[in-house]
Amino acid sequence: MKIMHRLAALLMILMLLAGVTAAYAADDGYPSSYTYNYDYWGDVRESPDAYRVQDVVFNVELGLDVPMRKPQSLFVQGDQLYVCDTGNNRILQLERTANSFELVRVIDTIQGAEPATLNTPNDVYVDAEGTLYICDTNNQRVLKADKDLNFIQSFTKPTDSTFDQSLNFLPNKLVVDVSGRVFCLATNVNKGLVKFEADGTFTGFIGANKVVYNFAEYIWKEFFTTKEQRAQQEAFVPTEYCNIYMDEDSFIYATNISFDEYDLLWDNAMPIRRLNGIGNDILIKNDRYPPIGELYWVEGTVDKGPSKMMDITVMENDIYVALDRTRGRLFGYDSQGIMLWAFGSVGNTEDTFNSAISLEHMGRDLIVLDQNEADITIFTPTEYGNLIYDACDKYLTGDYDGSAVLWEEVLKHNANYNLAFIGIGRSLMRQDKFEEAMEYFEMANDRDNYGRAFRQWRKIWVEENIGWVVIVLAIVMIVPLIIRQIKKMKMEVEIYERSKVGK
Repeated sequence: MKIMHRLAALLMILMLLAGVTAAYAADDGYPSSYTYNYDYWGDVRESPDAYRVQDVVFNVELGLDVPMRKPQSLFVQGDQLYVCDTGNNRILQLERTANSFELVRVIDTIQGAEPATLNTPNDVYVDAEGTLYICDTNNQRVLKADKDLNFIQSFTKPTDSTFDQSLNFLPNKLVVDVSGRVFCLATNVNKGLVKFEADGTFTGFIGANKVVYNFAEYIWKEFFTTKEQRAQQEAFVPTEYCNIYMDEDSFIYATNISFDEYDLLWDNAMPIRRLNGIGNDILIKNDRYPPIGELYWVEGTVDKGPSKMMDITVMENDIYVALDRTRGRLFGYDSQGIMLWAFGSVGNTEDTFNSAISLEHMGRDLIVLDQNEADITIFTPTEYGNLIYDACDKYLTGDYDGSAVLWEEVLKHNANYNLAFIGIGRSLMRQDKFEEAMEYFEMANDRDNYGRAFRQWRKIWVEENIGWVVIVLAIVMIVPLIIRQIKKMKMEVEIYERSKVGK
């Protein structure tokens, strides 16, 4: 009977926890958007919404004479949003209002440049002073202009022998560091990012992708085809990156959509990378799975296959968000590569996308550009989403107590959120509360952190109890010797007495 009562009580507790989570998922009166995460076992766990749609900016709202056509890229500088309206050979500069954007100016001409008009601009970068860098793709140049749109200089096809002179120079994406160095992705260039110094000098390539090939194809081409046939077949060359973003520390985040899907879970594909100054990937990956987006997909398909990250944006606390074109989803990761949340889908409603192409952030708001619909969706974080950000911020700034308190609040919204258990455990570790930290890591099935906490707890326990340990060890070692000696003495006495009796 007691067992039945306990089982009933446990069932009621589980139902209450589920009810609390569900209640918080829809307590603000907004329609719910499908948001989820993965647990330790890789199973999908629905969660409260981390983001909600604040507004969708349509063509007609901007007062344009010609509607946007196939826009390709977004860039944020302060409260200004720049949109590459590629199909119309122009860039739109928008300004943030209360909840939306208003048109400031149309940029289609750079005074003093030759030619002065833009031709298929695919990307733009604007520094804090308002200087513009434009991937003027079909004019085969990167244009640099001042805030008043006066020409400063252009970065054109390198004449260096390391650049294949048979190729056109078609810059597609770019970033610029604080020293004015330009790093750009160029179509058909697979040696990495093209690097220019501030004065326009080409100084080589960085961050080349690894060569991708199929071993069976390699054997076939090498041993079973003629020289003429090999010449006609595609060579094994490194793949190109898809997009790039530079964070505030001048590290370049790059996305790659050309990979063998079988390599994803083994972390050989590396669809998201963080490149240092010499092009090495230094992205931290402390989760059970690497940051690849979806963990499950239908092999060999396009619309249901693995995530293909079209764009990426990085916030001040090293939280990064990647845009998956396969399912129109946004995946958020913290600085340790642990997935925070995922949401979004393909569709025709305001919280879905037809063909999402570019992603930016303004503060904590996320901004997504849809190239086919030619509209801009603004997502703003919910209370739940802000709690996650605040908890991460406090931990990174050293406020471990404050971080633990916020993670407790996150758990009130979502009792299945593993990162909250890990966050509390990490905060406790920073306070040398290793035994308590172990309990939270155990709840999150975080074996690595549990092992670290256990080793520290064991070290402290030994230091605090070394006296007793020595005494116990001494007793364990000495007592058997004493007993053995006593037995020996008794044996000798018995032998002596027997010898006397025999005489």
